[in-house]
Amino acid sequence: MDWGTELWDQFEVLERHTQWGLDLLDRYVKFVKERTEVEQAYAKQLRSLVKKYLPKRPAKDDPESKFSQQQSFVQILQEVNDFAGQRELVAENLSVRVCLELTKYSQEMKQERKMHFQEGRRAQQQLENGFKQLENSKRKFERDCREAEKAAQTAERLDQDINATKADVEKAKQQAHLRSHMAEESKNEYAAQLQRFNRDQAHFYFSQMPQIFDKLQDMDERRATRLGAGYGLLSEAELEVVPIIAKCLEGMKVAANAVDPKNDSHVLIELHKSGFARPGDVEFEDFSQPMNRAPSDSSLGTPSDGRPELRGPGRSRTKRWPFGKKNKTVVTEDFSHLPPEQQRKRLQQQLEERSRELQKEVDQREALKKMKDVYEKTPQMGDPASLEPQIAETLSNIERLKLEVQKYEAWLAEAESRVLSNRGDSLSRHARPPDPPASAPPDSSSNSASQDTKESSEEPPSEESQDTPIYTEFDEDFEEEPTSPIGHCVAIYHFEDLGPPPPPSQGPARALSLWPRVKTSVLWKKTKGTAGPGSGGKREARATCPPPTSESRSIEPCQRREEGGCRLLLLGHGEPQDLCTLFLTPWLRLRPV
Repeated sequence: MDWGTELWDQFEVLERHTQWGLDLLDRYVKFVKERTEVEQAYAKQLRSLVKKYLPKRPAKDDPESKFSQQQSFVQILQEVNDFAGQRELVAENLSVRVCLELTKYSQEMKQERKMHFQEGRRAQQQLENGFKQLENSKRKFERDCREAEKAAQTAERLDQDINATKADVEKAKQQAHLRSHMAEESKNEYAAQLQRFNRDQAHFYFSQMPQIFDKLQDMDERRATRLGAGYGLLSEAELEVVPIIAKCLEGMKVAANAVDPKNDSHVLIELHKSGFARPGDVEFEDFSQPMNRAPSDSSLGTPSDGRPELRGPGRSRTKRWPFGKKNKTVVTEDFSHLPPEQQRKRLQQQLEERSRELQKEVDQREALKKMKDVYEKTPQMGDPASLEPQIAETLSNIERLKLEVQKYEAWLAEAESRVLSNRGDSLSRHARPPDPPASAPPDSSSNSASQDTKESSEEPPSEESQDTPIYTEFDEDFEEEPTSPIGHCVAIYHFEDLGPPPPPSQGPARALSLWPRVKTSVLWKKTKGTAGPGSGGKREARATCPPPTSESRSIEPCQRREEGGCRLLLLGHGEPQDLCTLFLTPWLRLRPV
């Protein structure tokens, strides 16, 4: 069934239907265009959302990026960002394949429809013109027939009239014959025009217009087919991104399953483990026997872990708790502002980075040397002198990086010794039984040290020493001192002697234990009492001992310190890299040499 046969008389209907089809095509194109705008806006909002919640700092500078929870969240954000990219791809495909293509096709269909209807109207106009000519010939034939009949009647009347002359009768007869001839010609013309019109009309209805209608039918069917394909492109654009979207959703699921609470707990430990030893037990302070309390067995002012504590009018104890508010620290190049464990890790990281940079510079230097050799062998490839600045710069970078590597290696070795020392101290303190109360009888070493410092304890404290101590307080962050010595040194002077130092040969010598300690200055604290952090009042000297000049384990003086009328000569020994702190306390092992 076709339009030319079944709808031969529905020209206006076909005109309205084809116009409706093109309007539908344009409406669909407009719909898809707005759909692409929605997709683009959706993708843009998703990307803005992802950007809002992505970490602002790089992963290497963000400690939170090491947690699996944060990594999973970032992975989900990346998957959402990829999902937004797929929505943008859908919008792009719809815009190119549907909007642009169908808009162009719609313009072509409109031109074709216009041409077909112009052809149909032209054929219809020709048929109407033929019908008008037929009507004109018909009216002329009718008029000529009436005139011929009238002329024949006039001639017959004159012929019967006896009063009419012969000339009048002949004239009337000629006139009737002429009119009759004209009527016959009009008849022939009318017949010819009628035959022509019938032929044109048959051609119009049976050939010309059916062909035009069939062309319109073909055009409309092609338009409908293309529109259906456009409908399919809408779903195809979605189906093309379904696998990628499925991978995005699968990636979100994998990220959700990647959350590892145990690992996050381990990461938190690795990030914030300080390496400090736990504080020791607080010793019993017996105030019931103030007059009989010996300097060696009193724990006033000094915890058992060896940390000195300020005691005086209007002053409180040094904070023992790690949960207080931290003062803002100054970042140093060797990361000494960090706890020992974190310092070691940061130094290890910096050392690895410098080593990689050094290897890169070395490789670059080798490559430049090879290129220079090639230039020297084949001068046409380049000038060897042009590589000299680059080689010099590379050598300079290598020397600089070597110095930095050595510097970080020294700092790292120092930090590792601190970590190992703190670990040993923590283990020994954990295994050590609690100290007896202060009222318990002191051991012989304490008595000995107390006897050595008796004169100092009997001296009344001066006003200056009570009101203005030499230093304000110890740093709350320094590490615990180890309990096991790494070596010994010899004190050749009597420490209780407040006079000028005697010659080395006078008096018995004392053997003192040495502990590894990194200090850059001498800390001196003078309060009422005798020397030693284990006594109630104390004098304490910390000295940074430089390494010996030779590799032998000879005993050499390391520093002389005079403070408050007490002259000390501190001696040290150890490996060339050892730095030590000497504690002059009554609980050190003393033996004559």
